[in-house]
Amino acid sequence: MNIDNNEIKKLLESIKSIYGYDFTEYSESSVRRRIEHFMNSRKIEELDKLSKLILNDEKLFEEFIQQISVTVTEMFRDPLFYMSLRNNIIPRLASYPFIKIWIAGCATGEEVYSIAILLKESGLLERTIIYATDINQNSLKIAKEGIYSVENMKSHTVNYQKSGGTKSFSEYYISKYNSVMFDKSLKQNMVFSPHNLAIDKSFNEFQIILCRNVLIYFNQTLQNKVINLFYESLCSFGFLALGNKESLLFSDNRKNFDEIDHKEKIFRRNN
Repeated sequence: MNIDNNEIKKLLESIKSIYGYDFTEYSESSVRRRIEHFMNSRKIEELDKLSKLILNDEKLFEEFIQQISVTVTEMFRDPLFYMSLRNNIIPRLASYPFIKIWIAGCATGEEVYSIAILLKESGLLERTIIYATDINQNSLKIAKEGIYSVENMKSHTVNYQKSGGTKSFSEYYISKYNSVMFDKSLKQNMVFSPHNLAIDKSFNEFQIILCRNVLIYFNQTLQNKVINLFYESLCSFGFLALGNKESLLFSDNRKNFDEIDHKEKIFRRNN
């Protein structure tokens, strides 16, 4: 499949104009790959045909959005990251009387429940509100329900144990048929909401923001814009956690952050 870059840019501009979703500053290779996957799955051979279809059919466009914004995640992904949170960040969060956390690009919610479990084991969950946002409405629905396939629990349990978990992981969910549902006590202080990092603004002040394995899908301009958004959204000396393949190196705001954990990409606002 040979798609001209200018055709992709034209499509993304049309989507932004008609639907308000801005993918114009997403990584070119990532967008191309996901568009091609969508076209192959629908047996659409030409981008011009795809454009006409999704710009005139809102239902198909919603399916397109789910495809282009989908992310892969798991419970306690990168266990050493969560170990670092336990050792380096949680004790500092404990000094706040009330804690606000933003998980940006929360996908289907596995990271949200991982953080809730970590906070529960640290005795901080009851005085914390976790704001979980994503552009993908279908992913948010799954995250809010907190129901996942039982097939993944074995690997999730291993991750939990490697992260320094202190209990039996099965205490946090109930199994039914081929699914598990996470305990309602974990959900009490969760707020799920759509948020588009490309165009939406700051909506609160947070002690810690997690946005892991999301920036890699953005071009440099959008990465810088999002880091600025996070800076504005953090309280003084608040924490920012990125994915281990991401960096503040090229951000205009890098001077305003101190590195807490180089390997796990955890930073602290220094003003």
